[in-house]
Amino acid sequence: MSDDFDSGRESLSERMKERWGDSGALRTGLVIAVVLYVLITLVLGVFWSSEPDSFAVREKAAVKAESMGIDPVTGFTTVSTLIEVGDTLLHKPGGYLSNDLFPPGVWLDNIPNWEYGVLTQVRDFTEALRRDFSRSQSQSTEDEDLIIAENRFKIDNGRWVFPSSESEYGAGIDALNRYLKRLSDRNVPDAQFYSRADNLQRWLQNVETRLGSLSQRLSASVGKPRLNTDLSGDADARQSTPNEMDREVKTPWTEIDDVFYEGRGTAWALAHLLRAIEVDFKDVLEKKNALVSVRQIIRELDSTQETVWSPVILNGSGFGLFANHSLVMASYISRANAAIADLRMLLAQG
Repeated sequence: MSDDFDSGRESLSERMKERWGDSGALRTGLVIAVVLYVLITLVLGVFWSSEPDSFAVREKAAVKAESMGIDPVTGFTTVSTLIEVGDTLLHKPGGYLSNDLFPPGVWLDNIPNWEYGVLTQVRDFTEALRRDFSRSQSQSTEDEDLIIAENRFKIDNGRWVFPSSESEYGAGIDALNRYLKRLSDRNVPDAQFYSRADNLQRWLQNVETRLGSLSQRLSASVGKPRLNTDLSGDADARQSTPNEMDREVKTPWTEIDDVFYEGRGTAWALAHLLRAIEVDFKDVLEKKNALVSVRQIIRELDSTQETVWSPVILNGSGFGLFANHSLVMASYISRANAAIADLRMLLAQG
């Protein structure tokens, strides 16, 4: 009985070897497969971590107008640029990464933070389109496609279940394309874009607030004491919860590169939108003698897109031995922000 059992076990073992081969070869195969998988994901991760190049705003708008068979109207370049920025967000190498659950996307954090910076500017400009640029006055009707676009872009950037973030943002881009098509139809004046100084000034005010916050977060990479100036200028001002008069503000070290790449994405998107503004608001800017101010802002924002040669974002002290990439970024963004404040003053003047 025992001999029969042993012979049966041996025959079973032989049949398994015939079918699956030696277990050592199987283990070797698994190791090779894992190594190849890791190498492939690492290569893809490096490729996907490259930031998109800038694009020529006028040329892109001209190509889009030609494909639509129309002559560009006021606002065409600005809206088509917004669409191109949103399309780049979704269709750059690796696609949209902020909601990835699998390697290599789930390992990456630089590009998702870059995406968030771009997305914030897309959201803000779409809101400005709906609220100001497309309306003649405060009592005018809001554009239906712009309402849809604004709501779609407000979906959480990390959503992966149905509906996913990219599908909602794609629907927002589709709504912007419908608005652009109606805007370009001279026989159907139900879509408008008003190139006015007050509209531009309100959007710039929001941009100034965004850049001011970003500059502070970048500067706080090394930590600095901050006096409480929250209620300065108004003796009767009050706030809900009192703050300390002197406290240290410091960005956590785990978030330093996150804020840096959010700044890169913000500046990338803003530079393109301002180049489009330069086209559609040319008459307004020339009348205010403010065209050179816009170009200076763009120059400062372009400086933030220089190649980062270091493999990591360095966080040296302000005057220390090593560089501090966050402080360099903060410098450019602060100068752009100051120029935006000056531009707003020019636009406000009669």
